[in-house]
Amino acid sequence: MARQTRGGAASKGRAAARTVKPARRGDAGESPRLGPDQWLDAAHAAVVAGGFGNVRVLPLAQALGITRGSFYWHFADHAELVAALIGRWHRREIEADRALEAASTDDPLADLVAVLDAALARGGSDLADLRFELALRSHGRQDPAVAEMLAEVDALRLGLIAAKYRRILGGDADAAEDLAALLYVAVAGAHQALARPGSDAAVATYLRDVIAEHLILRPAQPGAPQRAAIGRRRGRGALS
Repeated sequence: MARQTRGGAASKGRAAARTVKPARRGDAGESPRLGPDQWLDAAHAAVVAGGFGNVRVLPLAQALGITRGSFYWHFADHAELVAALIGRWHRREIEADRALEAASTDDPLADLVAVLDAALARGGSDLADLRFELALRSHGRQDPAVAEMLAEVDALRLGLIAAKYRRILGGDADAAEDLAALLYVAVAGAHQALARPGSDAAVATYLRDVIAEHLILRPAQPGAPQRAAIGRRRGRGALS
């Protein structure tokens, strides 16, 4: 009787061993019904709604209508999700800026106006992308790696704007860098204004026209002064 018991136990043990599967990402019984981009889209919406502190796995799963187990098919943890979200934003911004940098026609003035329009439109029709970037810049105040990445993006944007100005100004590098800095700050201010409740298409059009008139069209006129006050370059490095 004892031998039969031991034999039965051994047989059950062998059967159990055959059914054990290697560990893998995801909870048992949960399939990767959603791709990583859908999780990142949901995390993006959470940032837009309440900043990076609003990104939490369980509420995201509830918003997507699935269980939390699906999350672990794509991300090891919350930190990996946030890193992937920021990385995706960074890649998309660099690609967009490179495309603007490469775009060139026979009309350098129109090229620079196109850069302005693209910069103002980048916030998205519902300003979600704009609010995400504002939240990311706030996040960068606590995260040195994010701050460094944002500095890279800012430098690329300033460089492409300055290159467009050099074509307009006949190669005057100093004036081009000064005007690029002013245009960049003006666009950042416009973004802040557009993010306020009550801003609408009329406000966006007004801001675009004012910036274009004073920082693109007027400086391009023959005989327009290209030299600013003494000491204007003292703080240039703060923007690049």
